Amino acid sequence: MRLGVVGYGVGGRYFHVPFVQAAEGVELVGIVTRSPERAAQAELDAPGTPVYGSLTELIDAGVDAVTITTPPETRRELVLEAVARGVHVIADKPFAPDPRGGQDLVDAAADAGVLLSVFQNRRWDADILTLRGVIDSGKLGRIWRVESRFDLDEPATLELGPTGGLLRDLGAHLVDQALWLFGRATSVYARMDWAGEGDDRTDSAFVVDLDHESGVHSTLSATKVNHFQARQLRVYGTDGSYYSDGTDVQAQAVFAGRRPVDEPDTFGYELEERWGTLHTDAGAEKVPSAQGSYKNYYRDFAAAVRGEGPQPVPASEVIHTLEVLDAARRAAETGEVIRL
Repeated sequence: MRLGVVGYGVGGRYFHVPFVQAAEGVELVGIVTRSPERAAQAELDAPGTPVYGSLTELIDAGVDAVTITTPPETRRELVLEAVARGVHVIADKPFAPDPRGGQDLVDAAADAGVLLSVFQNRRWDADILTLRGVIDSGKLGRIWRVESRFDLDEPATLELGPTGGLLRDLGAHLVDQALWLFGRATSVYARMDWAGEGDDRTDSAFVVDLDHESGVHSTLSATKVNHFQARQLRVYGTDGSYYSDGTDVQAQAVFAGRRPVDEPDTFGYELEERWGTLHTDAGAEKVPSAQGSYKNYYRDFAAAVRGEGPQPVPASEVIHTLEVLDAARRAAETGEVIRL
């Protein structure tokens, strides 16, 4: 699958290109950026890969699919342009500002007969895949309650303004993980902290409570501005509990200069001292880390383009995530529990 990456900020450079380069069945055939500095960086990171000034130029050069990883306010029109040209699309999260906008993009892709997937890559985090294995083992019994916490000391990366905010950033990932693991939400309650004023007023931290159709209650929280860093999962069931205090393994490795294409067998594992622990009647048991692998998102998308499997995270599935994010914002503003 010939794929181009549109946008070469933090997302394009660190969360997309390294994993495209490592994915089976995918060829990186172009990068789009209008910034001369980012174009120069792209040429260093992906030698020999053409750099284009627009999506139109990239598509004209020949491409099967594109990843749209530009700022949220530009994402809709670029997705629509690619879809109209018959190109399959991976859209960064949040792929639309609201459920109605998301449905418009889903309908446009369906009418054009192309795939539209959302880059909810954190379903492929090491800790989440490890937890998935624990759940599937049945050792927790029926799950009652979940706590998922993701705190980063990155105030400079908090996007201000109406299209920014932490709920649309880390919140989009934590909500998606919870819905993927425990099913659709029936009610939402939230509290938020705020930064900035006027047009720049932005949610800088949140706590979101979800009731799921499955009977599970999940509490999701995050901050970027409180000078604290933690990635924790707690899961409580009828037969036991599971706890992990891990790290953002793949992102930290890429930021440190490592690349999954160079170490396919070892990249993406959590350090043994940070493995999760399963507690049951049999006692405490360390659970070896699964291999986190964002590259498998791209591998699976390429297979879907070839008609050899389902697409990962179809956009139609993520409409519900947008509904939950909308409900969380309304709950924080009104102090009410929002029923879905």
